[in-house]
Amino acid sequence: MRLYSGKVGVIASDSVKALLAGGRIETDTPKEVEQDVAAVLSNYVRTEQEVNDQAREWQQRRSLPPTELPRLRKVAAEQKGIKLGEDTLDFLLDQVVEMLLHSANVEEVFGEDHELRRVMAPIFKKHMAADEELEREVRGQLKHVKEGTSAWEIEYQRMREDIRRRKGL
Repeated sequence: MRLYSGKVGVIASDSVKALLAGGRIETDTPKEVEQDVAAVLSNYVRTEQEVNDQAREWQQRRSLPPTELPRLRKVAAEQKGIKLGEDTLDFLLDQVVEMLLHSANVEEVFGEDHELRRVMAPIFKKHMAADEELEREVRGQLKHVKEGTSAWEIEYQRMREDIRRRKGL
């Protein structure tokens, strides 16, 4: 699962609405709480980009093969204090719950941490699954190209960027 910057506002809005509707939080300024949640998510997106840039820089500087990039990303993520891959959802939910507990814009939190996470998790999953949908769509359009070839790699990147741009990711 991956968080795209284009989904930050929607996730923040939907999460706050769900928490308010379920009586898990109380606030007089829901838009401010949405901005707080969006700030947490935007910070993650920005940090993840820094991790990716750092990993690519290390790969190029050390002349390592592309297969080393995931390992380098993991090391860079540990240095930045974030989680990647399967741990992303739990990490983000923890960050948002922590923010809700300390935000000046949230008057009261009525739910336990696990209840807040349970309310927000489906919202996050729905919007973060765009990456898997994107992957299926790209692979579906590249059936005519043999996977693993240089032509496939080039077409895959081009098609992925084109679809991401069209979907606002």
